[in-house]
Amino acid sequence: MSRHPRAKEWELRLYIAGKTQRAVTAFENLQRICEEHLAGSYQIEIIDLLETPKLAKGDQIVAVPTLVRRLPEPVRKIIGDLSNTERVLVGLDIRPRGRTVTSGESHAGSHE
Repeated sequence: MSRHPRAKEWELRLYIAGKTQRAVTAFENLQRICEEHLAGSYQIEIIDLLETPKLAKGDQIVAVPTLVRRLPEPVRKIIGDLSNTERVLVGLDIRPRGRTVTSGESHAGSHE
């Protein structure tokens, strides 16, 4: 039995504060990661805290950009522009911690 949810079960929220370069980069990185690793089984909701600041309280957002994985549970959060692909994959529990990159996988754009 797979430990990953079935199609359409990954619910992700990306909290930003305006359309800054860091917010755009985070969204582009998130889209790329989702297409490569969760193709067809995810939803991304972008929440701009400049437009709806009250939404930050529900997910206890203290910095932006912040990615929140709402489903599958448990909720997980990653702060930053999501440029470190390996860290995002481990943080979202898509890839187990400590797994090495094999041929065909890339760290393109990965910076801490």
